[in-house]
Amino acid sequence: MPEEKPHILLVEDEMHLARGICFNLEQEGYRVSHVGSGEEAFERMQYERFALIILDIMLPGMDGFEVCEKVRAMTGRVPILILTARSDEGDRITGLEKGADDYLTKPFSLSEFLLRVRGMLRRSAWYRPEPVEEGYRFGDNEVYLLSYRAKTAQGEIDLTDLEVRMLSLFFQKEGEALSRKTILERVWGYSSDTETRTLDNFIVRLRKYFEPDPTHPVYFQTVRGIGYRFSRKGEDR
Repeated sequence: MPEEKPHILLVEDEMHLARGICFNLEQEGYRVSHVGSGEEAFERMQYERFALIILDIMLPGMDGFEVCEKVRAMTGRVPILILTARSDEGDRITGLEKGADDYLTKPFSLSEFLLRVRGMLRRSAWYRPEPVEEGYRFGDNEVYLLSYRAKTAQGEIDLTDLEVRMLSLFFQKEGEALSRKTILERVWGYSSDTETRTLDNFIVRLRKYFEPDPTHPVYFQTVRGIGYRFSRKGEDR
């Protein structure tokens, strides 16, 4: 039996751009469904399972932020790549906070776009995370990687697959300074030569979840000139 093609949902209202994206994704061997509005995307999500959602922010009616939020309320498992014409840092952070896993700002190069797609789909463990342990504890936090949950000082939260993969990597490599390149390769599945704040914004998200004071992190530490380090005990406390 031939291997099933990854099914991608493209949510884009610019028909010229959508046709080009669909063509190039299909040339790469993917199965692509295209819708032009957030309402259509959310309806398709009710009865179809997708390997990846490519989501424009500027949509008629329900915008991409709302779609992202609604999808994440349904499932944390499907990866979401945002395509946006907005260059404002605040909009990109908002998208990530709503549950997106990565973003590209229009106009973007085809090669980088396909690299991102391949990287997100290459993670065969995306739906089967390999946790270090159930109930990983640090400070006032408990993280349950198998069930995608965490208990924090602010209450219980649901985790996305990307958050689970990042936490799993940090837990496995506790105390090690991990380069940005290493984290991108192990968590996102690719290494980008372009400037991206996606990783930094995800670290901000983890600090909001788990740090007693996110502005002075003790668990998810910045290693200047290298990347980040996780310390279960905090910074020599």
